[in-house]
Amino acid sequence: MVSTKTVSFSICCMILFVSLSGCTGLSSTKPNAEITSDNNEINMGEVINFDGRDSSSPSPSIITDYTWNFGDGEIRMTKAGIISHNFQSSGNFEVELIVTNDLGESDSISISVFVNSPPTIIIEIPGYAKTGEVAVLDASSSFDPEGGIIEYIWDFDKTVDSDGDGNPSGDADGNDALAEVRFTDPGNHTGILTIVDDKGGISSQEWTLMVISRNYHVSWEEKSIEFSWSGYLEQGDTISFDHEPGLGARILHANATLTLARDLIPIMWPEDNFSIYLDLPMTGWSTFTSTSHDNITENATAYIDIENMNDIPNSDYTLQSDSSETIVNTLLNQAGQRFGQGDWVWTISADQCDPDLPVDGIDPDTGNDWDLQIEFVILIPRVSEIGV
Repeated sequence: MVSTKTVSFSICCMILFVSLSGCTGLSSTKPNAEITSDNNEINMGEVINFDGRDSSSPSPSIITDYTWNFGDGEIRMTKAGIISHNFQSSGNFEVELIVTNDLGESDSISISVFVNSPPTIIIEIPGYAKTGEVAVLDASSSFDPEGGIIEYIWDFDKTVDSDGDGNPSGDADGNDALAEVRFTDPGNHTGILTIVDDKGGISSQEWTLMVISRNYHVSWEEKSIEFSWSGYLEQGDTISFDHEPGLGARILHANATLTLARDLIPIMWPEDNFSIYLDLPMTGWSTFTSTSHDNITENATAYIDIENMNDIPNSDYTLQSDSSETIVNTLLNQAGQRFGQGDWVWTISADQCDPDLPVDGIDPDTGNDWDLQIEFVILIPRVSEIGV
């Protein structure tokens, strides 16, 4: 049986132990570390801010040192509880904060940060391209190291502000893995490819394509072409038709003959006369003539003859251009050599078919048959590319 004296002694010992523990420093003086960051996912090269100011130390002790271990090999010490860091490599990092108070006590805590790596750009570019031809730039082998989806932004010429925003090197001229470019001027042409991954990681790379001139052999082929129309017109009637004989060619000469059928009995019925009008709207030139009877035994005729409409160029030479189409267009639109381009509008009018002597009160010759024959001499440019 435990005596009352024994119980009282035990209680006194416990009170004394508690009192002594406070006097001998047995209570905790260890600080408490706390850490936060303004982001837990960043792209490589971006700055991240860490904050340890919520860390504490039992009063009256204070925290004197903050030691930051960023997990990438860099360790820094600060007196303040905030710091910024720039990760130069990608991956998952455990950032550790160690706080130390003025009693030499310390505590640590960690926070995880993911650093996203930028996409890797791989571009396949032809050794050269000729002016005016399509060159294919292939960036399909580019990838995101983390396996994310990537977006392509092509600026086909870093010196040209194609979107008008004032920044010639920030244009978005294409958004596919394969880009088709065409340059009309020889020389080295430089553009920029930017790739963005699904976490906002960005990589940019300049590319340069060498563009060489294209050489063409030019010759001119002379050719004759003919047109003909025929019909019947009553007194006072008119007919018009048009065509474009100089399409794709340079016209040198044109000759037109309008012929009327003979009257049945010229002595009884006066010879008919028609007029032929020619209008070249694009050239701004026109002319006309009427049939005449050079010989009573021959049909009435009218002539329009135009010579030396344009110059005859040298037969063979070499030119540089971005395409054969450009050369042909330039040759056919050369200043002073465009006479006869566009539509030729022909108008035939029956000026004189009456009066004739009637037979039984009926005019037997109220109109006339006509026939128009036209011949052109043209030059067709023949352009062939000379190999590199």
